[in-house]
Amino acid sequence: MDRGTGATRMFGQPIAAKVPAVLAVFWVVKILTTAGGEVTSDWLGTYGNVIGVGIEVLLLALGLVAQFATRRYRAAAYWLLAYAIAVIGTGMADFLHVDIGIPYAGTTLLWAVVLAVVFRSWRRSEGTLSVHSITTRRRECWYWATVFSTFALGTALGDLTAASMKLGFLTSGVLFALLIVLPALAWRRFGLDSVPAFWMSYVVTRPLGASFSDWISKPHNGGGLNFGDGRTAACCALLVLVLVCRLAVTRSDVQTGAELPGPREADVLVSAAGVTSPC
Repeated sequence: MDRGTGATRMFGQPIAAKVPAVLAVFWVVKILTTAGGEVTSDWLGTYGNVIGVGIEVLLLALGLVAQFATRRYRAAAYWLLAYAIAVIGTGMADFLHVDIGIPYAGTTLLWAVVLAVVFRSWRRSEGTLSVHSITTRRRECWYWATVFSTFALGTALGDLTAASMKLGFLTSGVLFALLIVLPALAWRRFGLDSVPAFWMSYVVTRPLGASFSDWISKPHNGGGLNFGDGRTAACCALLVLVLVCRLAVTRSDVQTGAELPGPREADVLVSAAGVTSPC
């Protein structure tokens, strides 16, 4: 029991799993969230650092309170925080490149190291990195620290391929669309454990969604379709809202137990990729 954590003292211990079951709809909403977070952060940046960052911090604060105030998984609270982290993760990665001057290769390496440290610390603390084990406040804190690190890493990685490697947004998106299924196939054919398979694909969702949203939103001279950051952000947010409302009503993604209650992470990835998975 993690009775000493501030979140536990303030909100109490969870009474059920605090994250959704990893179904196909999870990956759809996750990619839309990463896409929306990218363009929302870019759109807020047009209002300047003070206003833009202020809104991002406020959104993050609202998401944290909403998620940690619940004692079981609630779709609205979970995805609000995920969306907020998608926005502020983009802003943080962009800040290190634009304002501090660290090249994309450097920010990618930096966030990769941060993620590795978080993973190692989480593993040493809890003995597992499975998303089916998020049933205590301490594990919940580790989970969201990991989510933030993956969003920042994914943002830097997407910028690295699109800008530094000059692949452009569309080519980068296609590249990451191919890469996201490789961990599932590695699990299916070569026995890769489902937990690392899940997290490998989870990292790739960020540059995948962000590359396509940048391709749609950015000007023609930047390799995009010139739909605009604001309109693209609004469309992504609306799609996420519709799907999350459906999940909140149907509760189809609520885990029914604490440990391994439903399909394994890689099992769902294989199914989503159209590969038959053994029972």
